[in-house]
Amino acid sequence: MSLTFLLLAIAALCALSFYFGRQRAIALSGGRYSNLHSLPAHYGTYTAMWCGLPAILLLLVWHMFQGTIIQGMIISDLPPEILNDSGKLSLALNSIFLLAADNGEHLSVSPEVIDAGKRLASLQIIANVALVVVMISVALVGLAFSYRKISRDMRARNNVERISRYVMIACSGIAILSTVGIVFSLLFEALHFFTKINPLDFLFGLEWSPQTAIRADQVASEGAFGAIPLFVGTLLITLIAMCVAVPVGLFSAIYMGEYASPKFRAFAKPALEILAGVPTVVYGFFAALTVAPFLRDNGAVLGLDVSSESALAAGLVMGVMIIPFVSSLSDDVMSQVPQSLRDGSYGLGATKSETIRNVIFPAALPGIVGAVLLAVSRAIGETMIVVMAAGLAANMTVNPLQAVTTVTVQIVTLLVGDQEFDSAKTLSAFALGLALFLITLGLNVFALKFVQKYREKYD
Repeated sequence: MSLTFLLLAIAALCALSFYFGRQRAIALSGGRYSNLHSLPAHYGTYTAMWCGLPAILLLLVWHMFQGTIIQGMIISDLPPEILNDSGKLSLALNSIFLLAADNGEHLSVSPEVIDAGKRLASLQIIANVALVVVMISVALVGLAFSYRKISRDMRARNNVERISRYVMIACSGIAILSTVGIVFSLLFEALHFFTKINPLDFLFGLEWSPQTAIRADQVASEGAFGAIPLFVGTLLITLIAMCVAVPVGLFSAIYMGEYASPKFRAFAKPALEILAGVPTVVYGFFAALTVAPFLRDNGAVLGLDVSSESALAAGLVMGVMIIPFVSSLSDDVMSQVPQSLRDGSYGLGATKSETIRNVIFPAALPGIVGAVLLAVSRAIGETMIVVMAAGLAANMTVNPLQAVTTVTVQIVTLLVGDQEFDSAKTLSAFALGLALFLITLGLNVFALKFVQKYREKYD
């Protein structure tokens, strides 16, 4: 049973509950809504909430534990020679799930595994049917309970607002718990990495070469995990991108907000924001096939040694990509500056440019800083453009004409393909992710502090 069908069924039951609750309230009012404590729509919403929310909560809990419970039931019936060998158990589980999904006809497995696959398929069918029955039953019980509680004196509006507050608190808690889960998932693996590699070597090392020997009898490098070249490459490309995005985005925002006619603004702003919707792989192709060759050829004419994959090519294209982040947000912030500040400046004899420079820009500065830091975070996290235009070489250089790499590119490179999650090479991706998380968190905290410090001057 698909999740979409279940959600549509819940939505249909909620709609019926709303109708029944509203009609019961209208019937109790005797045709005069003043006889009711709340509007009929509040009674309908109250009934719909009691019908839909318990069913959705049940659906979430069911999907969280269904797989674990069924897998435990399947594992308990496997023979001891499979249970006592983790490798055989993992292989058997993969075969069982393939057989249950009708994708394991080509597998040569034991009869016990085949029987387990058939049992898994039957258990999944039973679980899906049981979920539908239980969900509909819970929804109907909620409908009956809330329908019986409706009366003239019932404070439906207060109940709806209280339930809505609880729902919003739960959603906020989920968002916070998700953030905490992300942090701890990075932290635990990063700490595992730091048991193998000295944190000082990672943070201050000048050479990045994560290739290590997987087996004791294999000839390979012991690996070098100095992340400074990655941090330098990330900052170099981000700096180039911001040198493009901040002036162009900010000046375009000033023009569209203060100088352009309404007709031009209505056309130019959506056209500029289209840049934000272009897939990054398209920007990567543009950087690799157009910008990089252009820089290399013209650099040769000027006697410069420009690499085919350079930080300059990636930074320029990335800057074009994040122009809408700066321009659109800055324009929105400057448009919120009260018109009375403009009128007061004009009344004192200031010109438009002086008003923008001395009144509008200072008043909108906190929001503009927030927009710029958001664009910086977007540039730091970009991967595809760097892969296609700047390369994978972890060169320790600040020359924008040379090939460099970034933290995000190395994370992708380290986790592509079959990896052993007990080696320093793979675990280094989590250390890089933790470092990137701390950098972006620091930028966001700085932006919040800046806005809080200077916003009071213009409120």
